[in-house]
Amino acid sequence: MELLELKQKANEVRKGIVTAVHAAKSGHPGGSLSAADILTYLYFEEMNIDPAQPKKADRDRFVLSKGHNAPGLYAVLAERGYFSKKDLLTLRHIGSYLQGHPDMKHINGVDMSSGSLGQGISAAAGMAVSAKISGDSYHVYTLLGDGEIQEGQVWEAAMFAGHRKLDNLTVIVDNNNLQIDGSIEDVCSPYPIDKKFEAFNFHVICVEDGNDMEQLKKAFDEAKTVKGKPVAIIARTLKGKGVSFMENKASWHGKAPNDEEFSQAMKELDEATKELDEAGGADGK
Repeated sequence: MELLELKQKANEVRKGIVTAVHAAKSGHPGGSLSAADILTYLYFEEMNIDPAQPKKADRDRFVLSKGHNAPGLYAVLAERGYFSKKDLLTLRHIGSYLQGHPDMKHINGVDMSSGSLGQGISAAAGMAVSAKISGDSYHVYTLLGDGEIQEGQVWEAAMFAGHRKLDNLTVIVDNNNLQIDGSIEDVCSPYPIDKKFEAFNFHVICVEDGNDMEQLKKAFDEAKTVKGKPVAIIARTLKGKGVSFMENKASWHGKAPNDEEFSQAMKELDEATKELDEAGGADGK
């Protein structure tokens, strides 16, 4: 897929995130929006998946370790065709299969139930080991929050993955520098993140702008060349990316927009759609 198309898809994913959280009147928009480009690149370009065969044996696996960012995962799954985009309106409603955290038993495309922070990378490492033992070809990806990596279990899993040379595992850190209580530096600094993963025998790729498709492509292309080590992609992103009043605000970690804020957010995202469409026309695409 062309990079412009990926940008257009990411903007649609952002619309899905805002729509779902507004309909639920609760949820986590900030980190979902910061990770929208990463999720879009994974599901539309990087991973070997097929929405028509969500359980196919050789599919690549994805674990949303920061499971509270379910609106982002659900929005990209819907955009990719795993289920109807209309279902996003049922997020967190009684009886809906789109719960506040991903549930592998009820949602097509979800490979691991998650939400207890710090545990997703352990599950992903386990999947990667299983593939090695069984001689399977699939790759495992997991997305962590930068606040989440304050959890000790993350580093136990990293030690294990590096020791086992799991080159079929790619860990992505959504480094938006904010968590529910404020800056990660102020709460409990995990910096330098890259050096910590390097210490556990990871090949580390730092992405200066994790909301830029060109830079994400370069990072994932490099990751494919790595043998004998797991990969950690540390992507600097902007919390609330794409919605001006949410950007770089810790207060939007876990709160839903009201009707007026929803209208403003969708107006901004619709304007972004128009700009991207015009760019496509200018390029003759």
